[in-house]
Amino acid sequence: MNLEITYHAYLDYLNSKDLAQLERFVAENVIHNGQSVGLEGYRKMIADDQSDIPDLRFTAELLIADVSNIAARLRFDCHPKRRFRDIDVNGRRVIFHENVFYRFANGKIQEVWSVMDKAEIEKNVAAV
Repeated sequence: MNLEITYHAYLDYLNSKDLAQLERFVAENVIHNGQSVGLEGYRKMIADDQSDIPDLRFTAELLIADVSNIAARLRFDCHPKRRFRDIDVNGRRVIFHENVFYRFANGKIQEVWSVMDKAEIEKNVAAV
């Protein structure tokens, strides 16, 4: 299995905004930032972000893969509707990055570690 191809297919799937078959990419017992959220919790987390940010699009700027892990720097250029990460954005354009690491097993995401660059969000909102 080529994890880079799988991961790009996962991002394309997220960008389609259809999360009905998320289990194609994510394990039932997925863990996010050390917390067991399960597939439905993970689906809700992404669906909430998509609802709050209608033009949300996942773009991998940097991607490194080995046999069972992905490291990615994701770029976002979007317009969150209201508060985002405790910052009053209210529809203004925000460009920011997320550094995220995934552990795969049996072809699916088992564990995710994610850190958003909140300082970059604050800087971009203040510049508008």
